[in-house]
Amino acid sequence: MTKAAEQMKGRAGRLARLMPSGPSTAARTPFVLLVVLLLTGGLISLLLLNSALNEGSFRLSKLKRETTDLTDEQQALQRDVDSYSEPDALERRARELGMVPGGSPAFLNPDGTIRGVPERVTAEPSPAAAPKPDASTPGNAGAPPAAASPSGSVPPSPSGSAATPAPSATSTTLPPTSSGR
Repeated sequence: MTKAAEQMKGRAGRLARLMPSGPSTAARTPFVLLVVLLLTGGLISLLLLNSALNEGSFRLSKLKRETTDLTDEQQALQRDVDSYSEPDALERRARELGMVPGGSPAFLNPDGTIRGVPERVTAEPSPAAAPKPDASTPGNAGAPPAAASPSGSVPPSPSGSAATPAPSATSTTLPPTSSGR
């Protein structure tokens, strides 16, 4: 044998002494169990993670659906508010309540004088739409709205009490009052 073969034999001999001779299954069993447990644990954790993500996805889609429904409801309510706030609707509801458009106002100056001429406002039907008779008041069903008579008398209000007469058209000076400041 050559020197290289002897060296191999020497190396192989040393390596053979480090490794036990013969099949040894006792040393492989814990390793195989460890690998199987790690793979099983990894698969179970992936399954749990996937199911948690799916649950979150279902919850997110449910919340998006609820948000869409609530947004639609909010928009419908906003349309209702806008329709009630239109000038025609406000005028119609005010007339149903017995309100009439205001006349020219009079203003009270700081020195107590009145600027402007106050006018009595009468309940005349609107040129756009005449108010419908109110069925809840049996005495006024079909009766035209009351107007101020030329004699200056005050017609009774729908509640049965007399309204206060309008102030005179003359300028009146009132004594100055303290503002309490």
